[in-house]
Amino acid sequence: MGFMDDKYLLESEVSLAIYSSVKNLPIIDPHNHADVKEIAENGNYSDAWQVFAATDHYVWEVMRKRGVEEKFITGDASPKEKWMELARVMPEIAGNPVYEWIHLDLRRRFDIREMLNADSGETIWEKVNQKLAEPDFKPLELLKKMNVEVMCSTDDPADTLEYHEQVNAKAGRTVIRPTWRPDKAMRIHFPDFKAYIEKLGKRFDTTIDSVRTLVEVLQKSHDFFAAKGCRASDHDTPHPLPGNATLEEAEAVFRKVLAGEKPTQAEIDTYQDYLTLQVADMDMRAGWVYQMHMGVVRNVRDTLYKALGADVGGDVSEFYIDIVKPLCSFLNHFDDKLKIVLYCLEPCHEASLAAVARAFGKNVRLGSAWWLNDTPYGMSTQLDYIGNVDLYANFGGMVSDSRKILSYASRFEMFRRVLANVLANKVRLGRMPYEVAEKLAVMMCYSEPKKFFNV
Repeated sequence: MGFMDDKYLLESEVSLAIYSSVKNLPIIDPHNHADVKEIAENGNYSDAWQVFAATDHYVWEVMRKRGVEEKFITGDASPKEKWMELARVMPEIAGNPVYEWIHLDLRRRFDIREMLNADSGETIWEKVNQKLAEPDFKPLELLKKMNVEVMCSTDDPADTLEYHEQVNAKAGRTVIRPTWRPDKAMRIHFPDFKAYIEKLGKRFDTTIDSVRTLVEVLQKSHDFFAAKGCRASDHDTPHPLPGNATLEEAEAVFRKVLAGEKPTQAEIDTYQDYLTLQVADMDMRAGWVYQMHMGVVRNVRDTLYKALGADVGGDVSEFYIDIVKPLCSFLNHFDDKLKIVLYCLEPCHEASLAAVARAFGKNVRLGSAWWLNDTPYGMSTQLDYIGNVDLYANFGGMVSDSRKILSYASRFEMFRRVLANVLANKVRLGRMPYEVAEKLAVMMCYSEPKKFFNV
């Protein structure tokens, strides 16, 4: 087998045939971190570093791991200098999916089949930059070439969403939908919480001085997002909460924080428990999908966080969190009334989540193998859990979770190839006929997520 030939990640002729049935399907991406303003402005990208690595902490992490100085990652080195450092260490990160995504992008988007390394770095830099100067490499054209039918960005309740309107007007269709993510309203223990509450209040001409008022303002934001085509919310959930806290308990915590006192962990949980139930109820009444991302421990590397802040590559998963009992309590509040997608960062939780999804019927689904699990190994393992414990037909769908649009197609290609291989192995073992496997692949890659997310 040659590097990234037609049988990349495919172990048989059957897997190749299944992949052929899904490879050209449009992309439905219910969760990403797109820069919608960048897409709306639709200008040419400046250089290879910008499209491949400038916003991608996956790339930053593997560069740091190989000892690249921070000035060549997030620092003040020139884009070309950063690119050349990435090229230099590229052969040393083989085996990590970053290696494959970057080479897929080079091949599929730029028709460059050379291996990126220290010797080829400058030549590939020139070739990529030459392509990026062309009109059909602007953001909207890239989305069209990658066959992105719809993508759902990640947006704060205070956002005004004008760039979504601009993108869709230029595209002549609804290609980007907002996703409502109220994390900042939940993070009552963060230093900037009070400033955020003031910002959110100003956005809706309201002084937020109580949890009751906060819920009213969030409802206004929710209604605004719904009018702009939103179909889902998204929630950073370090650990699930049962949904049993009362308004009075939440108000007491809110008053304490507004008075300048620090809340205890129990008080943080109480406040978030109450508010989570309120926003899930908003989703239920609006017919949205509630996406729950569980198990992240953020900013564990102190020097990195102090120097660069959040979302730069300092987050890990946590095994020792209670998932099943509080999650089931939360799900019972909305049984058969709210569509919910479960994502977990810790692979050891996948078996439990598969069992929970099975127990709670058609509206509770497992999302794609998320973040650190978004690898050929991680996806294959998760897909086996889904097929053996839950149902493939009820899969929540692949998401890019990407901060750069260039990688949408490569991430979806990797998933579709892994899925084709997993299903082909079921055919090989006599566990399902080929025709059924092919139909399931199309459902999982396109038709079922499109239907479930109502996009």
